[in-house]
Amino acid sequence: MKIIMLGAPGAGKGTQAKKIAAKYEIPHISTGDIFRANIKNGTELGKKAKTYMDQGLLVPDELVVDLVVDRVQQADCAKGYVLDGFPRTIPQAEALDVALAKLNDKIDYAINVEVPDDNIINRMGGRRACVGCGATYHVVFNAPKLEDTCDSCGEKLILRDDDKPETVKKRLDVYHEQTQPLIDYYKKAGALREVDGTVDMEDVFQAIVKVLGE
Repeated sequence: MKIIMLGAPGAGKGTQAKKIAAKYEIPHISTGDIFRANIKNGTELGKKAKTYMDQGLLVPDELVVDLVVDRVQQADCAKGYVLDGFPRTIPQAEALDVALAKLNDKIDYAINVEVPDDNIINRMGGRRACVGCGATYHVVFNAPKLEDTCDSCGEKLILRDDDKPETVKKRLDVYHEQTQPLIDYYKKAGALREVDGTVDMEDVFQAIVKVLGE
């Protein structure tokens, strides 16, 4: 099973990707992890990616696709994989399809975790991070025992800039502009499956399991 996770930032697709990986015993692959592994191991692709990242530039699509395709050909991907955070744009999706077709392969499912913008803004606005140990909380879903105080180390909890409503709104605008078209792309390819991401995390997962099969 070759699966792509789609969904706005904060929709919970990363959490679901981890749960899918655990249940079906396939790797959960994020582009960030691939970059870090290649840079750490000093591979040719890693060195190329590092030259862009060191300058604060985005790694070009063709290089990202090369890194992803290199990763999905490794032995642990024999039964499939879950791609999280890639592709983000239509050109990336097209390049990935072309590269996979050369390996006689294709994406089986693109699972879109559907959550309205207002829910995401409220959800992310409730997140709190510990300045000491980095633990994360949520004022509604996972509140600390003492308000604004970390259960683990007792340090102060803060609302990160990333989670402030105005920042989240900007990220959602970028998502709708760049990534939303992917939903139509995978719908045309017959691979799209949509699940309601506003319900309990476990219920979202059960809906995904229904799609993928036991």
